[in-house]
Amino acid sequence: MLKVAVIGAGSWGTALANIAAENANCTYLWVRRRKLADEIIKTHENRLYLPGAKISTEINISTNLEQVVSKADIVIMAVPSHAVRVMAKQLRYYLKNDVVVVSASKGIELDSFKRMSQVLAEELYNGDNKNLVALSGPSHAEEVIRNLPTAIVAASSNQHAAEMLQDALMNTNFRIYTNTDIIGVELGGALKNVIAICSGISDGLGFGDNSRAALMTRGITEIIRLGIALGAKPETFSGLSGIGDLIVTCSSQFSRNRKAGMKIGQGKTVKEITESTNMVIEGFNTTKATFLLAKKYGIEMPITEQAYLVLFEGKNPAAAVNSLMNRVGKHEHEDTISQNFFIR
Repeated sequence: MLKVAVIGAGSWGTALANIAAENANCTYLWVRRRKLADEIIKTHENRLYLPGAKISTEINISTNLEQVVSKADIVIMAVPSHAVRVMAKQLRYYLKNDVVVVSASKGIELDSFKRMSQVLAEELYNGDNKNLVALSGPSHAEEVIRNLPTAIVAASSNQHAAEMLQDALMNTNFRIYTNTDIIGVELGGALKNVIAICSGISDGLGFGDNSRAALMTRGITEIIRLGIALGAKPETFSGLSGIGDLIVTCSSQFSRNRKAGMKIGQGKTVKEITESTNMVIEGFNTTKATFLLAKKYGIEMPITEQAYLVLFEGKNPAAAVNSLMNRVGKHEHEDTISQNFFIR
């Protein structure tokens, strides 16, 4: 029996802890707030993030970080991306040497432009990522907690670490593939949130399926461009953490980023949206970080650029659509024709 510790009792952390417990692992879930922890213990339900879904009584609920991670074989970080560095600084004192640390957060650190595994490597292992795994793919917690069939990816430069997580969590309803391209898997999971916001804006403006399909198709092209510039393998983006996650996040009723985009399209501001929810909209910060990364590397990302202008510069969403649609005509595969992804 493995000891699996999940850090963060949001919807995704709760769902992952439930899977670990149902797979007969000794499972701990760290909850930041005492009130929420007491409620979960009493009701076996996380009403704040997954209302109506009962969770396993075998999960050990605790607000004591040392108790949760001490002697753990696998530690899953399921906190929002902006909190990963802070949490890593706290838990590094309690980890045993051979623990596998899993990033289940999808985002890019705004100040450093680092992926979550890079942040964890810096704080936990002086830059070494050999025991780190990134978990990503099309996986809304609302469906995972109901045991609806789901397939995702565990990526690591250490195949043994990825397979250890695969063995711990995979079951009849939760399939995990392994991948060695941790850069591509993490970028796919983070950057699709930018396109999902745009998909929501399109819906909020009253556009249809054609518009959403165009955004998704051209959006994955932008993701591939930046991914290759940062060292990812292009084929990764045709997989679960690329096009798979993009499809579900751009179209699902559960997608926070799509819902936020719809409100933007209907006239709300980023400030109004963030102040009206207890959920983290990862795509907001990711849009800013991606826009700045694209500028740094000279990568053409017109959809991301317009998203940034709408979210942070006050551009009218309809005007942003006009800017995209009225760009100079191009060959669909101009990137390939130019034999690189650095179109300027």
